[in-house]
Amino acid sequence: MKAALLWTINDFPAYGMLSGWSITGILGCPICLQRSKSFRLRHGKKPCYFDCHRQFLPMNHTFRRNKKEFIKNRIERTPPPLRLTGDQIWEQVHDFPTVVENPHGTTIAYGSVHKWTKRSIFWDLPYWKAHLIHHNLDAMHIEKNVFDNVINTVMDVTGKIKDNLNVRKDMRNICDRPTLDVDASSRGPKPKAVYTLDKEQRRVVCQWLKSVRFPDGYASNIGRYVDLNECKLTGLKSHDCHIFMERLIPIALKELLPNFVWGAITELSNFLHDICSTVLKASHMEKLERDIPIILCNLERIFPPSFFYSMEHLLVHLPYEAKVAGSVQFRWMYPFERFLYHLKKKVKNKACVEASICNAYIVEEVTIFASYYFEPHVQCKRRRAGRNDEGPIDPNCKSFSIFNYLGRPSGACQFRCLTGEERQATHTYILLNCPEVEPYFQIFQNSMYGLPPNEFDRLCDEQFAAWFKTYVHSNHDQVEEQGLLYYLSWGAQSSIRTWPAYFINGYNFHTQEYGMGKATMNSGVCVRSSNCGSSKDDFYGLLDEIIEIEYPGPLMRVVLFKCMWFNPVKGMKVHTKFNLVEINHKKRYKKYEPFVLAQQAIQVYYASYPSLKRDKADWWAVCKTKARRKIEEHWKDTAYQQEEVCNAVQTEEYNIPTLRDPCGAMIDVDLTEIRESNLEGVA
Repeated sequence: MKAALLWTINDFPAYGMLSGWSITGILGCPICLQRSKSFRLRHGKKPCYFDCHRQFLPMNHTFRRNKKEFIKNRIERTPPPLRLTGDQIWEQVHDFPTVVENPHGTTIAYGSVHKWTKRSIFWDLPYWKAHLIHHNLDAMHIEKNVFDNVINTVMDVTGKIKDNLNVRKDMRNICDRPTLDVDASSRGPKPKAVYTLDKEQRRVVCQWLKSVRFPDGYASNIGRYVDLNECKLTGLKSHDCHIFMERLIPIALKELLPNFVWGAITELSNFLHDICSTVLKASHMEKLERDIPIILCNLERIFPPSFFYSMEHLLVHLPYEAKVAGSVQFRWMYPFERFLYHLKKKVKNKACVEASICNAYIVEEVTIFASYYFEPHVQCKRRRAGRNDEGPIDPNCKSFSIFNYLGRPSGACQFRCLTGEERQATHTYILLNCPEVEPYFQIFQNSMYGLPPNEFDRLCDEQFAAWFKTYVHSNHDQVEEQGLLYYLSWGAQSSIRTWPAYFINGYNFHTQEYGMGKATMNSGVCVRSSNCGSSKDDFYGLLDEIIEIEYPGPLMRVVLFKCMWFNPVKGMKVHTKFNLVEINHKKRYKKYEPFVLAQQAIQVYYASYPSLKRDKADWWAVCKTKARRKIEEHWKDTAYQQEEVCNAVQTEEYNIPTLRDPCGAMIDVDLTEIRESNLEGVA
């Protein structure tokens, strides 16, 4: 057996140790190397990557000729830097030793021309030069550090803000922003910036975070990390920052910051969301690779130079790595951090840490191995149902497809009877959504040819169930699968069962009544429209009741959700650029269509807008969630900003018209071919 090292996965400090390129100070980017154009601030004393991203733009881009909003009186003429191949890097490092003895004193021009400290031992592998990626940038830590910079600067957190008095002194020398800079001898206070919130706005954001509720297992309770006295956030974990950066920041700042500031931050949020999508499309990664320099340049026009250090700069390289190596879910630190947390819990004797972990881990492995030989009725950890497990598959179920979906109820079961209106509505809805009934619906539709759509919908709701029953009973010889259709035509039984919770499609749904008073929100429901890629026709609502309908035939049971729907016409708005969906929770859908099949529902949660005004009090922002242990079949449904929207509305450069050429058509690249080329040297 032989093994090949494909790449390494580690945080950024370990990246520098493994690659041999020092990531501290200026020239700290291990990909741009000496071409990053970073510099050290005179008063702030820290390395800065301000105005290092115009070189990634097309040569005819307007930003390259801007002398005012970046480093003043400077025009960018440098072409975009190219990534070095394995052979080119080898030419630079082959003379360096593999062990670091005195890296700052043994090499010539260290820190000004290069920052190589050693030759990595991985270069001894015969195939290492053939790899397209040697060390992965950890998207988890990059996202967390970027979020910390954004939220601490916007919330004006003392001691962590990237906008202090020394920064304003540097801004006077670097930028042309007379309303923000201060004199070199000034001792304060500094002028208030447009990108920071005042104390009352910060208090509103903190109070809003205390009230935000997420679905079960989606995120931790972020309200625990809010300090209302100091109006700041403390102790956020990496995954909390992940949720906040990609989902909550566009909602939290929409009503509190000017549109051009909010838009630039939201573009950054959407970029990180698309990079972290479960399913990636190569053409979309090509587009993100073109968009991220513009996003960073828009941020450079707003935030001070000290805001931009190595983490913000590394965002430029994430789309290329995603295009070549695939989804970041397999290349970031979350699984390793979780496993380390699992190991740390096994430490019982702090004087012998390694021995405690080894001893406990061996016991765990032995017990898991022994559980494979337990009798079927013995319950153990390995046989325990997953958090959102839908239950086992019934191999004997030979009913229609609509009755074969997996689902698992939870909570106390209750019985009640359907009203006449409910029985008619549920039966008609089941018939219209059963694929086996589709041919007969076409016959019914042809018999109503020529009617206006509204009139046909009304007659369908009133007459289709009765027509279907008559047709099935009068055409015994022509009807296929007569037995099941015969049972289906009689309609559902009046007695039904109800539950307060239900697991299906990887989601855990709760009714509104059951979820009242809980710290989580599991009652948000969305039904996608047939127009995949557009959110304008989706239905959004709240789950009122979970019912099981049973037909007289064998194994003919189906679960329906009875929902309260919001008005999709007068009560819904979709942001044309960022695809942000807003719902007016006081405007309800008047037509009586409360039922939907449980397998058609996806889970959403609603968040109000923190604002000092009352005009947004009735509006909620909608956030769609991903099912646990499920991968979406269509990429369009996983991306927060669909590709059609991305191509129709390009990344906006605020206050300057027509700053970039329209995106041309891109040829999709097969990720499998890229991975095979990456492994060419291994074979």
